[in-house]
Amino acid sequence: MPKATFVISEETLEEFKKLAKKRYGDKRGVLSVAIEEAIKDWIKKTKKELENVE
Repeated sequence: MPKATFVISEETLEEFKKLAKKRYGDKRGVLSVAIEEAIKDWIKKTKKELENVE
């Protein structure tokens, strides 16, 4: 599985981690699950927005 590195604000990261933990618990790998979900949601949203522009 590919790996990616991103730079985001500490505030955003802490809020994301807090919410991921609330949603998925303390299990190993929950950040990866939450990040993939967030990226997929962004892709879906952006595709819809771009379809409306064309």
